[in-house]
Amino acid sequence: MSSSFRRSVLLKLGGSLITEKTRPHTARPEVIARLAEEIAVARRRDSGLDLIIGHGSGSFGHVPARQYGTRQGVQTQEEWLGFVEVWHEATALNRLVIDALAATGLPVVAFPPSACVIARDGQVESWDLAPIKAALKAGIVPVVFGDVIFDVQRGGTILSTEDLFAYLADHLQPERILLVGIEPGVWADYPSCTRIEQVIIPADLSSLTETLGGSAATDVTGGMLSKVQQSLDLVGRHPGLEVSIFSGIEKGAIERALAGEKVGTLIRAD
Repeated sequence: MSSSFRRSVLLKLGGSLITEKTRPHTARPEVIARLAEEIAVARRRDSGLDLIIGHGSGSFGHVPARQYGTRQGVQTQEEWLGFVEVWHEATALNRLVIDALAATGLPVVAFPPSACVIARDGQVESWDLAPIKAALKAGIVPVVFGDVIFDVQRGGTILSTEDLFAYLADHLQPERILLVGIEPGVWADYPSCTRIEQVIIPADLSSLTETLGGSAATDVTGGMLSKVQQSLDLVGRHPGLEVSIFSGIEKGAIERALAGEKVGTLIRAD
C-alpha cells in the first residue's frame, strides 16, 4: 500500500441524497452544503486523511440516460446527441458539488471521467491515475462522478461512481469505501424495511438476493443489489477493505464515518 494512501477513504455522495431523484434536474443545495461542511470538518480533524470524493448524477444524468439508453451503448446520431446531453447534466451537477465543497475551504479539483477513462463493454479498460495520485500527494481532494465514457465496444456508455471506485480500489488500495445515500443501510427484510443488516460477508449474498430491492426512482446504473454485489466483489479481491453503506440524511453521519465510527451496514470479507 502506498504510504501516501495510508489512511485512505473513497466517499460517494449518492444521487438520491444530493438531488430530488423524482424531479428532473433538481438538486438539494442545502443538503449538499451540509454534507460538504461535514466532510471539511472531518478532514480538518485528520490531516493524514487521503480522500477521494465521488458523487452520483441523480435526477440530472439518469433521466436523459434512461431516455437514450446510453449505458447500453451509443451508435446512432440521436444516441450520440443523448450522450452529450447526459454529459451536460452530469457536469452541471458536478459544478454544484464542487462549488459547495470549495465554499468550506476544501481544496478540491474535479477529474471528469469522460475526459480520461476509456471503457470496454461497460468496464474501465484504461485510466491514467497519475494526475489523481499527484493531487493526493499535494494535499488536494480529487472529485470524480458518474459520467459518460467512450467505450471501444459499445461506442459510448455510462460508468457509475461505484464502477469508478472499483477501479480506484484495485489500483490505490484504500482502507474504506463509504457509500452514502438515503437508506440507513442494507435492509434485511426489504420491502418491509424494519431491520438493517449490520454486517454482510460474501457467504450472505445468496440469501440476500431475494430481499434486496432496486432503486425506487430512475436509476440506470443499478440499485442496492448492484451496490452490494460490487462491494462484495471488491472485499473478496481486497480482504482488508471495508465498505459501509449508510444514510447521509442524519446530520453528522458522514463526519462520524470519516472519523472511523461504524455507521450503517458494513461489508467485509469475513
